[in-house]
Amino acid sequence: MDFNLTDNQQMIIDMTRDFAKKEVLPYRNEWDDKEHFPIDVLKRAGDLGLLGVLVPEEYGGSGMSYLEYVCVLTELGKVCGGFGLSVAAHNSLCVGHILQHGNEAQKKKFLPALATGEHIGAWGLTEPNTGSDAMRMQCVAKKEGNEWVINGMKTWITHALSADVYVILVRTGDLLDSNGISAFIIEKGTPGLSANKITQKVGVRASETAELYFDNVRIPAENLIGEEGKGFKQAMKVLDGGRISIAALSLGVAKGAYEASVAYAKEREQFGKPIASFQAIAFKLADMATECEAAELLCMQAADMKNKGMNITKQGAFAKYYASEIAVKNGNEAMQIMGGNGYTREYPAEKYLRDARLMVIGEGTSEIQKLVISRELLK
Repeated sequence: MDFNLTDNQQMIIDMTRDFAKKEVLPYRNEWDDKEHFPIDVLKRAGDLGLLGVLVPEEYGGSGMSYLEYVCVLTELGKVCGGFGLSVAAHNSLCVGHILQHGNEAQKKKFLPALATGEHIGAWGLTEPNTGSDAMRMQCVAKKEGNEWVINGMKTWITHALSADVYVILVRTGDLLDSNGISAFIIEKGTPGLSANKITQKVGVRASETAELYFDNVRIPAENLIGEEGKGFKQAMKVLDGGRISIAALSLGVAKGAYEASVAYAKEREQFGKPIASFQAIAFKLADMATECEAAELLCMQAADMKNKGMNITKQGAFAKYYASEIAVKNGNEAMQIMGGNGYTREYPAEKYLRDARLMVIGEGTSEIQKLVISRELLK
């Protein structure tokens, strides 16, 4: 693997960094305070190709690789974990599922608008009583003629209120049967589909999260993605790639906390000199920087393997587990370095820590990542 950035990758980094500086940084605290989802800014990210990073040009996307995708999410994560999460969920979950498992007609119908940001995507797996235990999902679909009728609910769904296109995993077979789950595409405005916003989140408050309800939602049979009963297997493959996106976003949060700590330590003086000159602080910065480097290597390794079509179940879990844990650690250390100032909302440390806390939960908790890793090691 070549660790040197190509000219194109550096251009993507510069473009994303400039976008985040101008469009996100000035407003991130306001969005966080008001739990505001900046859909207009998200759509402007689509104008730059950031909502169709992995989508081939033939479907209106940017046609880039997972290496560029890691670069994009890292830069966004440095500025705002909430906005970065929206970009990640749109790309790797909704768009990713259709791209990987949809048929040609579905790709041509849905991907162009999703890839450009004209449409926003959502993806639903989690239910109130089925997080990691997806086999017990209660949301069901039954076939009636040339339609499927869906009833139930999903929760913790990113963009559930504002999405134009939903990819939903529901049970079409027996409970606890891995071949009893199917994936469907549902369009905004379908009768019986409604949502309720989840508020008072600790972090990533600029990313919209909601419960999604299905009351006799009827969709045409052609909206089934792939074969009936193959949805769970599809979802596991989608989540393999999704772990790279959360790892990259976590890396960005960790780097943001580190960079803010360096800047603060150089400016803040105690005993007549910058606190960066004290070994206690300098060693914290050394640890933060080293762990960011390690997390980045894991992210890039997983991305490189994904580009080559290799199995990334273990490497994706490595990256997601380590990078998310480092994001929390760096957020905590940033707050410690900034002392009393870090405990206020006037400084960015507390936001990095709050945003990082979701990273060790979403798309598979750290405990689930260790379960995935250990199974891969021992099989």
